[in-house]
Amino acid sequence: MKNYDMVVVGGCSSGIVAAVNAKRLYSEMKIAVIEKLPRIGKKLLATGNGKCNITNIYALEHDYVGKGFASYAMNRYSPEKVIEFFESLGLICYSDSCGRVYPESNTAASVVDALRFELERLNIDVICDTPVTEIKKTGADFTINGDYKCKKIILAVGGKASPSQGSDGSGYEIAKKFGHEITALVPALVPLCGSPEITKPMKGVRVRNVALALKGQKTIAKTQGEILFTDYGLSGIAAMELAASAQKHINSVKSNPFTCVDFMPEMTYNEIIDYLQNLNKIKGFCTIDNLLTGFLPKAVGIAICKAGNLYGAEKKINELTLKELKLIAEKIKNFPIEISGTKGFVNAQVTSGGIKIDEIDPETMQSKKCKGLYFAGEIIDVDGGCGGFNLQWAWSSGMLAGELKD
Repeated sequence: MKNYDMVVVGGCSSGIVAAVNAKRLYSEMKIAVIEKLPRIGKKLLATGNGKCNITNIYALEHDYVGKGFASYAMNRYSPEKVIEFFESLGLICYSDSCGRVYPESNTAASVVDALRFELERLNIDVICDTPVTEIKKTGADFTINGDYKCKKIILAVGGKASPSQGSDGSGYEIAKKFGHEITALVPALVPLCGSPEITKPMKGVRVRNVALALKGQKTIAKTQGEILFTDYGLSGIAAMELAASAQKHINSVKSNPFTCVDFMPEMTYNEIIDYLQNLNKIKGFCTIDNLLTGFLPKAVGIAICKAGNLYGAEKKINELTLKELKLIAEKIKNFPIEISGTKGFVNAQVTSGGIKIDEIDPETMQSKKCKGLYFAGEIIDVDGGCGGFNLQWAWSSGMLAGELKD
């Protein structure tokens, strides 16, 4: 049996930085990272469409699930500290207008390589192709798979999202064996399914900036941004940010919510009426399928007219009455799409839910159930929206766990 002072289970974002921070703080420690896949950092390679959206400079203001719990780690290892950390690895970063931070190379491989080289420089053992199936504690010692022994262990194996990249939910079972409770798990940041009869004719069409409201008997959640129509429903950042709320509603209420799309959030209803009336003068001779081409893709304009039962292939814009123009304006501001579910964990970027936060010390990431056991990253019931927010949580919680404080 091989002995270590500390072992990190999970060789991706939170686990790698936990090991690095621990070794930097306690240079005499013998540390290992155990990863089930053939190489470390696979899920990291897929983030930010392969560019790796490392963090977001506005992360401290972001409305995370579990924000109160996460605030200590996030403030201790803020976005600025994360950027400094990567600079210490020789990685130069830049931020865009939305605060998203990327490596200057625009390749996630640069991030993984920087972390990999630091593990090597610090003489941290990386043990790949090794699924962890059993962790036991005897006295002050942990044993892993009966092959490795350590005094402290950090569980950073991710959640259930994107199982092909290593997150298969196995970490939850390990946590349960140490007395931890797992909150309801649902896929987050994943496309929405529903109303294909509405969305399929618009398949492949993107709309740049819409406001979305997820509604049941009342408004459940809101978001704004780009959407992409698909043959099964909705994708795009704005739609994906509603996924966890939609699935939780379906699971608890057993009814389908609606995503109400406001295609022109920057214009009021009356301003749209004025705009449509002016179109009568500009292109009243055109057929109705060209009514909204001044600010929306043609397929979307047709769908809006169909939703108001106004569409006719030969109908002219100047034939529309004021009542009909008002109905079109209403559909522009409130276009309902029934949501029946999501594309599931296989297609999700993040897991919403996880180890209950009141069972973990927020200032150390140590389990309140088992001394010497720490958690980091997605396995904990903390998650955020698109834009580098979830990776920021991974870095913050990993670095804090790596302090190995009691």
